[in-house]
Amino acid sequence: GQRLYGDSCPLESLSSFLSSKRITFQEASKQNFVPYKVGDTFGPTWWTCWFKVTLRIPESWRGKEVHLLWESDGEAMVWRDEQPVQGLTKEGEKTSYILSDCLKDEDPHGVNLYVEVACNGLFGAGQGSMIAAPDPNRKFSVQKAELVVFNRDVRELLTDFEMLIDIVKELGEGEQRGYQALFTVNEMVNLCDPADPSSFSKARSLASNFFSQRNGESQHTAHAMGHCHIDSGPSLILELWPYEETIRKCGRSWATVIRLMEKNPEFVFTCSQAQQFQWVKSWYPGLFSQIQHFVKRGQFIPVGGTWVEMDGNLPSGESMVRQFLEGQRFFNHEFGIHCKEFWLPDTFGYSAQLPQIMQSCGISNFLTQKLSWNLVNTFPHNTFFWEGLDGSKILTHFPPGNSYEMKGKVEDLVKTVNNNKDKGRANHSAVLFGFGDGGGGPTQLMLDRLNRVQDTDGLPKVQASSPNKLFSELQAYSDFLCTWTGELFLELHNGTYTTQAQIKRGNRQCETLLHDLEIASSLALCRDRTFQYPVEKLRELWRLLLLNQFHDVIPGSCIEMVVEDALKYYEDIRSDGAKLLHDACEALGSGGKSAGVFNSLPWERQEVIQIQDGAGKSGLALVRVPSIGLCPVKDTQPVAPVSVTHQADGTFLMENGIVQAIVNKDGTLASLYLIRANREAISDSCHGNQFVIFDDVPLYWDAWDVMDYHLQTRKPVLEVVQPIHVVSSGGLRGSVSFTLRISDKSTIMQEIIMDAMCPYIKFNTEVKWAESHKFLKVEFPVRVHSPNATYEIQFGHLQRPTHRNTSWDWARFEVWGHKWADLSEHNFGVALLNDCKYGYSVHRNTMTLSLLRAPKAPDANADMGTHHFTYAIMPHTGSFQDASVIQCAYNLNFPLRSIQCAPDDMPWSAFTISSAAVILETVKKAEDRKEALVVRLYESHGSSVTATLCTALPVREAWHCDLLESQDPNRPADITSEGITLNYKPFQIVSLLLIL
Repeated sequence: GQRLYGDSCPLESLSSFLSSKRITFQEASKQNFVPYKVGDTFGPTWWTCWFKVTLRIPESWRGKEVHLLWESDGEAMVWRDEQPVQGLTKEGEKTSYILSDCLKDEDPHGVNLYVEVACNGLFGAGQGSMIAAPDPNRKFSVQKAELVVFNRDVRELLTDFEMLIDIVKELGEGEQRGYQALFTVNEMVNLCDPADPSSFSKARSLASNFFSQRNGESQHTAHAMGHCHIDSGPSLILELWPYEETIRKCGRSWATVIRLMEKNPEFVFTCSQAQQFQWVKSWYPGLFSQIQHFVKRGQFIPVGGTWVEMDGNLPSGESMVRQFLEGQRFFNHEFGIHCKEFWLPDTFGYSAQLPQIMQSCGISNFLTQKLSWNLVNTFPHNTFFWEGLDGSKILTHFPPGNSYEMKGKVEDLVKTVNNNKDKGRANHSAVLFGFGDGGGGPTQLMLDRLNRVQDTDGLPKVQASSPNKLFSELQAYSDFLCTWTGELFLELHNGTYTTQAQIKRGNRQCETLLHDLEIASSLALCRDRTFQYPVEKLRELWRLLLLNQFHDVIPGSCIEMVVEDALKYYEDIRSDGAKLLHDACEALGSGGKSAGVFNSLPWERQEVIQIQDGAGKSGLALVRVPSIGLCPVKDTQPVAPVSVTHQADGTFLMENGIVQAIVNKDGTLASLYLIRANREAISDSCHGNQFVIFDDVPLYWDAWDVMDYHLQTRKPVLEVVQPIHVVSSGGLRGSVSFTLRISDKSTIMQEIIMDAMCPYIKFNTEVKWAESHKFLKVEFPVRVHSPNATYEIQFGHLQRPTHRNTSWDWARFEVWGHKWADLSEHNFGVALLNDCKYGYSVHRNTMTLSLLRAPKAPDANADMGTHHFTYAIMPHTGSFQDASVIQCAYNLNFPLRSIQCAPDDMPWSAFTISSAAVILETVKKAEDRKEALVVRLYESHGSSVTATLCTALPVREAWHCDLLESQDPNRPADITSEGITLNYKPFQIVSLLLIL
């Protein structure tokens, strides 16, 4: 009988050309194409095959809808008149390119097209939800390439049938409405005569009568927005694509979306990540200008306001600010819009400082794709207020449909209503529809389905909508909504805090470098009028850093090709950044040749550093450097020198007047003693600095199993290869070194360092790592009793339980933190500091830092090789706030930098702040004001405090501004002879615009 496709007609010619690289259309069209026969194979994975298609539409097809039918492996893009016009993928139900809706005599009948086929497999699933890397030797082919007549009336009839049958399935035939649907289907079948297409319209009018029976006023409203979830499957590993492939993916999906917008003026598509728009702008400028047109029409909606959808935990506070600053500025510059909603599909959890950061970037709403992330506990809300660390509240919506890819089906709508956990509180939800990943977003069929049921009794109302419309409806329910306070914690195998250690280290070191570079350049600008602040170069380096904070790169859940890209970007940042920092420091040191020191942190530091004397011999010096400033090296004497004593029992005693440590032959700490307080920090009959190794089962074990499994497989690393020996015998620095063997493949070499005047002991570590499915951690069992431990997060810190009372506590067996974690009881505590690690666990009184993992998928070589990292242990009296734990962690991460200055230079400080609670985090040149700096401060103790910022810079006036640097004309900051005095609330972030 009648089918979807009527007559077909072969192509006039089809020829191909294979390229190992991704090349531009201009380059491809000049290549030598050879005849291609449908069914021939090409490849391998990641290559590209270009096809040249010439076709002639038969005259006899007048009045018909004509398609190019194309079925091939991989992902294809159709080019016409040198422009990308449509993406094609079998997986995404996109196998035809419409040549004409209704063929007229004057339409071109002879057409030349190019089809660019990317040899990407969709990712093979391994066991469970593990993602296997693509098979490199896979072969690809085109299975169909022909002209066809498309019978639109058949498609419409089939869609009616499908929707009605689904209503029967979802509502049940025992239900009045479900039965009516069943009855309608039966009547339609009786009317339809496949031999007589004119009977179709009679059947369709029965369906249309059913669909147009309306709902009552109480019905739920679904806000339908097209979306291309670029993620793949349950493990959310989006970046199984090299960055370049992501660019083509955007091109394919967005070209398809623009075609749909031309035919469906009510269709709305949301799309995040300024970086993707930037890529499309440079690779596909023609497509980009079409996008700009549809943004103006309100159909193509950039959302999110960030440079990329970044990881929600690991980037520093300043990095998060820059994600929004770069994203919002880009959207404003290219489209004249300002995003009002943050849009972050599944990343691995969301930091408690995000609400304040969002709010200060002009964002009041937060939408994330789904909430299927909790393995153990179900999150209790879909629409709620999320309250951050400082009390900022953000209206948050998790679409209740809970699915990766809605396809506009009845079941998606029914699920949306049934799963809404805030029934009665909120009667509106988002429905994001479109194929994910390779599928390239929404299809005409999905739009047709939703179109039929805009207001059909028994189903929620459906309207094409935008995030703005949705949130303004939800805002009306404010009084009824619940509030969730603190972080949105992800319960998954939390190995993402540790995998790909080189990426974690690259991130932390580059954040540090850019911080120092901006401060040094800002000071140089004020001290030397000829100095050029590297505006463009800094933007470029920040954007590379932000790109690598993408939620599958920095967590390390990406394939080897992406890891290589990412590590190369860190190298670029390091080498370019180091050159720029050198230039800035040269300008600061005003051309002197004598040894000096630069301190980028907002407090005076007294530390032991390595210096080179005139003859190039290196030695140590104890220097005192002013806050955010510099001075010549003047060696001062410590109050108490360091001593290292080899004791009769083979242990070493190290002491510096503040702490005293006893180190065993295997490098563990037998004792760590806080001298003035007369307190031992290490638990009875336990050892600190104990390396332990766990079996690490892959991702698809759920949290409970991993937990139990972990506990059972703990093995201490005991085999000593090189026993402990003295490296530096005392004075300004004492240190001992030793080597342990983890296995016949892996070793740990460590130097334990105690500096004069320093309250913590440092562990400089080098690991040669060649394990498989193992997890390396280091433990410090301490003499502290407390139900909570404290962890540093962006611009602040928070507490998490050290017990496992409830399933919510249990699920947090491994958590993330930044530069430090602290376990304190009243008046005594121990802090664990680090310079590039993010995974911690504190269970009862054992503090553990996660060091290395060795997963084998999706990157089989993850973390193999040599690793360097430093951590430190710091016992203290009083609270960690009063003991300067926060400052010590900063000091460990931001080493003093050697510069050259004139020997008679006076010590110079650019900024000082009167309260230890307030940290001056950032000094940078203002984005849009000449002769202006932006300084960012935050309250770090969790206290309300008044603090005065003093500056030696020539500041004319000061204004409050938001994180996007727009000045608040109603809030000047008064400058007195003392400086700028401000009041801070707990964990408040304050930005000031300083006009020079």
